[in-house]
Amino acid sequence: MNSPEPHDTLAPLRHDVRLLGDLLGDTLKEQGGPELFHMVEKVRALSKSIRAGDKEKALVLPALLKSLGKKDLRSLTRAFAFFLNFTTIAEQHHRIRRRHEYRKHSANSQKGSLDEAFGRLVAEGVAPEKIAATMLEQRIELVLTAHPTEIVRRTIFEKYRRIAEVLWQLDRVDLDGGEREAAIETLRREVLACWLTDEIRRQRPTPIEEARGGLTIIEKSLWHAVPALMRSLDNSLQKHTGTELPIACAPIRFGSWMGGDRDGNPNVTPEITRKTIYLHRWTGARLFAESVDDLIGRLSMNAASPELRAKVGDAAEPYRAILRKLHARLTATMVHYDALFYEKPLPVATVPLIQSAEDVKAPLYLCYSSLNAVGAKRIADGRLKDLLRQLECFGPTLARIDVRQESTRHTAIFEKWEPAYATMSEPDRITYLEKQIAEAKPFPESFVTDSENAHVMGVFTVIREEGPEALGAYVISMARNASDVLAVQALQAKCGVKEPLRVVPLFEKISDLDHAEETMEQLLSLEKYRARLKGRQEVMLGYSDSAKDGGRLAATWGLYQAQEKLVAVAAKHGVRLTLFHGRGGTVSRGGGPTYQAIASQPPGSVDGSLRVTEQGEMIQAKFGFVELAQRSLEVYASATLEATVRPPPKPRPEWRTLMNSLSTKAFESFRARVKEDDRFIGYFNQATPVNELGDLNIGSRPARRGGKAGVDTLRAIPWIFAWTQTRLALPAWLGFSPALEEAVEAGHLKDLQRMYQRWPFFKSVIDLAEMVLAKADTRIAHHYHEQLVEPALKPFGEELFAELEKVRAQAMEISGHKTLLEGNPVLQRSVELRNPYVDPLNVIQAEVLLQLRQHGDDPELRDIFRLSVNGIAAGMRNTG
Repeated sequence: MNSPEPHDTLAPLRHDVRLLGDLLGDTLKEQGGPELFHMVEKVRALSKSIRAGDKEKALVLPALLKSLGKKDLRSLTRAFAFFLNFTTIAEQHHRIRRRHEYRKHSANSQKGSLDEAFGRLVAEGVAPEKIAATMLEQRIELVLTAHPTEIVRRTIFEKYRRIAEVLWQLDRVDLDGGEREAAIETLRREVLACWLTDEIRRQRPTPIEEARGGLTIIEKSLWHAVPALMRSLDNSLQKHTGTELPIACAPIRFGSWMGGDRDGNPNVTPEITRKTIYLHRWTGARLFAESVDDLIGRLSMNAASPELRAKVGDAAEPYRAILRKLHARLTATMVHYDALFYEKPLPVATVPLIQSAEDVKAPLYLCYSSLNAVGAKRIADGRLKDLLRQLECFGPTLARIDVRQESTRHTAIFEKWEPAYATMSEPDRITYLEKQIAEAKPFPESFVTDSENAHVMGVFTVIREEGPEALGAYVISMARNASDVLAVQALQAKCGVKEPLRVVPLFEKISDLDHAEETMEQLLSLEKYRARLKGRQEVMLGYSDSAKDGGRLAATWGLYQAQEKLVAVAAKHGVRLTLFHGRGGTVSRGGGPTYQAIASQPPGSVDGSLRVTEQGEMIQAKFGFVELAQRSLEVYASATLEATVRPPPKPRPEWRTLMNSLSTKAFESFRARVKEDDRFIGYFNQATPVNELGDLNIGSRPARRGGKAGVDTLRAIPWIFAWTQTRLALPAWLGFSPALEEAVEAGHLKDLQRMYQRWPFFKSVIDLAEMVLAKADTRIAHHYHEQLVEPALKPFGEELFAELEKVRAQAMEISGHKTLLEGNPVLQRSVELRNPYVDPLNVIQAEVLLQLRQHGDDPELRDIFRLSVNGIAAGMRNTG
């Protein structure tokens, strides 16, 4: 008897990709004629042949694309870009599908789920009481950032969302033939709508538009994912520990930098921050009003507790009576903030406005306790309990807005106020600022509103008037000294802020990370400063600028050591530490699988609390759909729990010594290439589209912090984005090879292999390098090199290509893998599927860049370039 065929789990994904591809092909025939369709198919076939090793076709494809006119190039670029985006939709849908199948058919819980984590930890001997206590105290905050790298317009993304919804309908086994045909016709309509919509951003998004995008993710996805997560958490917690999850427990909350991040962004003014708060309050009031209206329809019962009766009298339907009052207040709040946002006359409020979470919480809890008191716990634990949990998680503003500003801007204020401040030593500045905080003498109004000061000072008026209900932390970028933190506390005091925001230093460059311990020791040694902390200190770590400063290997080790030292300093002074990780969407900016990232942190650095930025395309990838969002939130919660109760082992002294050597050599090598080799800037500018990216309208802030056009002034996003577009991915691996080579030559290969096997941190470093190296493509990068780089600089590029190939072999020698993605077959298949569609876009982009540089700006070529950037980013599944 033959054994049954193994279940092909990828067959449904292949079907969806093929279906969307066929519908796109039909659209191309309808809109561009059979000529366009055949041209797309010809280019696709050539690209696949080249991937299969046909060297002759590798010459034919560039020649073919070079011969095409602008109209054909544009259509071709759009076709491949849409196919890659449709593939992403299918892959995301397949993740949800697999999650459902796993829960339906598997006896075991899905890896990374809360149920799996609780069960495994109990089996490993962790006391259920410890798991429950840790979970109930968990503090995770995910911060949606104000400088997205997402290039897809929100209009297009809504069409993608509808395509995903139809794919879900098509998975239903009970669809009859007519319903299936109708669903496919809907898909056909959405594909056509995509093709007929201009996907290019014609104007740079404003901070308010960015904030709307963040709120859309909350409204469409996270708002619904949170109660589902909390029900799952409650069930698993009771199952494995016997503990019920309190309603007030909110292990995950959300923050935002959208509308508050003014670091290098002149577009984020105090008025923009205020308007963003109005937008948050209006959206929050609307979502809660809609939910309360739903409850009014559900809670028709008349049995009520004496406490509820005392509020509503002899109303026939007491729950509806009190909820209608709440609904009226929420509606009035919406009208009020709508008027403020659009600068219309304020209406006369006939009911009190919602001022705080307590205004919503009190009537809802009253209904909840009353239902429990009259024996209707099952009803109370339905939609009402979900809404209470949403309130605990989101609050009336849905996400508190952080303010971020660069440290020197605060210094400049005090230098203008007290000229002697400029020449003060650091101890004298500390003494001066502590006095300013204690005395809290206000600045004159003329000083606050002075045109040179207003951009910095105006936000403190917003903080004073809006308070911590709407605002989160005040983050100081490029923090270097204790006085940088005290300066912001002093500014809050002198501007009359009664409930000051917590002040969070952000240590970014490697030298700043090296001195972070010294800075925090100086701060925490101040008794008055510790008193103001109320027992908890938050510190932010910058992944982007540290990697750009000294390379990823040195930056990663610098971040690890900085965390260790900061944990020790906080413990010494009896302060609980929350580390805020400024992770981006790429490995070079701290990106990578969430569970692995948290599991590889130094022991003791998580301790039940964690703040992390989520940005750009990763917001859509992780939270764009409800079930994906629930899974992503669950992974954060379970990984944080495990890192707290079962932290990774400390590195052995000999591993630490070897890591120091690797870091030093990698830092020197990276700096020698990027900072000290005169050829680097010229090659970077010629071989990549870095200068053309400034016209992309990706985010609201400039691509540079100011100053001359060099790597130091360039923001991390375009720095990484430019190399990602050409498929060289240089920021993720430059500096690795000389460091690993030196270690191997010194006889440490077996030590490196043991470190990979036994130290989660080092395993993460190598695994993430392999992931990036698998996406990198020397052949494609070499095409840009041949097409765009002047002869004098080409030897420099050849050196980079040689180093890339060398580090590929070194990484696999350490991991023991025979292929770069041996341990990640899902990603390997995704890369293999996408490559033949991304490759032509790279060839088109290189050709367009050549023409733009030779013949000057051309609007049609500029549009094709933008489209190629969109498509390559979709194919690589990351931008910056």
